[in-house]
Amino acid sequence: MYKKIAQLIKKYHTIIIHRHKNPDMDAIGSQMGLYYLIKTRYPQKLVFVVGDENRYTKEKMNVIADNIFEDSLSIIVDVAVSEMVSDERYLLAKEVLIIDHHTNDTNIKATTFIDSSYSSAAEYLTTIFRTLKYKFTVEASYYFYAGIVTDTGRFQYLKNASSTFETAAFLTKAEFNVLALYDWLYVEPLERRLLKQKFASRFVFEEGIAYLKNTKEDLEKLDIDTFSASRGMVNIASGIEEIKIWLNFTYDKDTNKIIGEFRSRGIVIVELAKRYGGGGHNYACGASFESWEKVDEIIKEYKKLLEEEDDSETITT
Repeated sequence: MYKKIAQLIKKYHTIIIHRHKNPDMDAIGSQMGLYYLIKTRYPQKLVFVVGDENRYTKEKMNVIADNIFEDSLSIIVDVAVSEMVSDERYLLAKEVLIIDHHTNDTNIKATTFIDSSYSSAAEYLTTIFRTLKYKFTVEASYYFYAGIVTDTGRFQYLKNASSTFETAAFLTKAEFNVLALYDWLYVEPLERRLLKQKFASRFVFEEGIAYLKNTKEDLEKLDIDTFSASRGMVNIASGIEEIKIWLNFTYDKDTNKIIGEFRSRGIVIVELAKRYGGGGHNYACGASFESWEKVDEIIKEYKKLLEEEDDSETITT
C-alpha cells in the first residue's frame, strides 16, 4: 500500500521535508520524526528540514539554497494546501510527496497520501513507516509521540482510540523520558501564565460562543508574537460548560492578514473554515482573513451554526 513512498525515498539522494506555516507540535514532530527515520535508513542521503521556527522547533531548520531543490524530492507533511506550506520552494523540486491527515483536498501537483481517519499526521506517519519496516530510533519515536500527544489534546480527541493508544505504546518502547517531554510541552513560566489571565479577560462571551480579537496594537501593547497570541491563547476559552465554539483572531505582521483559530466541543466547524479558504479537523481548524470585516462575518456565521445546532437538538429531543 505504501510502496510508492518507499520507492520515492529510495530514488532520490536529496530529500527536503516541509510542513505547514506556524507549525504546531504535530507538524514539527512529523517533520523531524521523518527526518530521523530517513537518515537512519539512508545515512548517505542529504536530508533537510525547512520552514519557519517557533517554540516547538527544538532543532534549527536548515537554510538551503534554491539549487539544492534541483533533482530532489520534497516531502510535505501535515498539510496539503499550497498556501499553508512553509517554504514554497517545493515547486522547484523534481517530485513532491504529500502525507497528511486533514480533510482538505490538495491543490498541489504531487504523489498524495491523505487519510483523515488518523487523529494526527504523526500517527499516520508512524503507521506508514512501521509497515515499511523502518527502524524507529529514540529521536524519531520521541518526535512522533509528541505530535500524537498534542494533536489529540493529550489523548482526548481520538478517531480510533485503540489504534492511537497502540501506536503510542509502540513509540514509548524507545524509552525516551515521557515526563520530561510533557514538562517541556506544558509547564510554563509564571509570566506566561499571568499573560494568559490577561487574554482570558479580553475574550467576549456570548450565548454558546466565545471570541477574541488581537489587533496589531494589542500585540504591541502586550509584547507577544503572533503565534503565541493565536494558537497559544485560543484554548483559554475551552472547558467552559456554556461555551461550545471558541474563536481567536490575531493580526500577523508578516502576511498582513488575520489568523483565525477555531475550536469546538461536539460541533463540526471545519466546513465553515473551508468556505473561507481554511481547513483542518472537524473540531479544530482555522483560516486567514484579509480584514476585520471578514472576521465579523465568520463570527456571525458561527453564531448561526450554533443556533442551527441548538434547534436541531431541540427537535430531536
